[in-house]
Amino acid sequence: MTDVQNDMTRRGVVKSATVIGAAAALGSVAQGTASAAPKSAPLSAPKKLPTSANGWPVEKEANHVSTVWTRPVAGTGLEVDVRIGDVELILVHVIRRFHYEVEQLQRIDLAGWQQIGKLRKALPESNLASGTAVRIRPGASAKGGLFPLQELTLRDVLADCEGVVRWGGDDTEVDESLFYVDAGPDDERVAKVAGKLRRWDATPGEGAGVTVNVLSPSRRDRADRLARTQRDD
Repeated sequence: MTDVQNDMTRRGVVKSATVIGAAAALGSVAQGTASAAPKSAPLSAPKKLPTSANGWPVEKEANHVSTVWTRPVAGTGLEVDVRIGDVELILVHVIRRFHYEVEQLQRIDLAGWQQIGKLRKALPESNLASGTAVRIRPGASAKGGLFPLQELTLRDVLADCEGVVRWGGDDTEVDESLFYVDAGPDDERVAKVAGKLRRWDATPGEGAGVTVNVLSPSRRDRADRLARTQRDD
C-alpha cells in the first residue's frame, strides 16, 4: 500500500512539473511573440499650411472658417476682404489715407482677398490670398500712375507704417495698385505698428483723416529714408 502511494505521488510530481514546464514554455513563446510584434509607426508631423510670399497662411475663402473677413473702411463707405486683427488695422489705415489725401476711391477701386489659384504664388500678389494685401485702383498697376504730389503723400502714408507695408510700385515687377504687409506673422513690428495706429484712432487729432503737411522737412525726411530702403530691397 505504501509503495502504491509513493508511486502515485511520484507520478503527480512528474505531471505537475510537466504542466509547469509547458506553461513556462508557452509564456516564453508568447513573450517572444509580443516583443517581435512591429512597433506602431510614429505619428506623422502635421502638414505645413501653404503660405503667401510674405509667409502668412493662405486662406481658401473669406467669411467662413477663415481669418479673412469683409471689413468696413471707416469714413469711406468702402469694404474690403482682409485678415482681421493687426493686419486689418494697418491696411485699412493705408486705404483711408489714400482715400482722404491721394484720390477718392469708389467701390471698384478697392479689392482685397483673392483665391491663390488666380495669383502667381512666387510674387507679392500672392499675399492677397492670405488677406495681407490690397489693391487700390486695380486697373492702375503700371508705373507712373500717380502725380508727383500724390506719390509724396503716398510715401508719407508708408512712413506711418514704418516699413511694415510695401508698395508694389517699388518692386522689380512694378504693380502700383498693390500694397502688402512686408513682414511675417512672427515679426514684432506688425503688432508694434498696429498698436501705434490703434492709439491714433483713439486720440482726437491723430490718425487717418487728419490734415498733415506731407511737405514738412521732418515728414519728408522720414518718408525719403524709408523709400530709399524699400527701393534697395
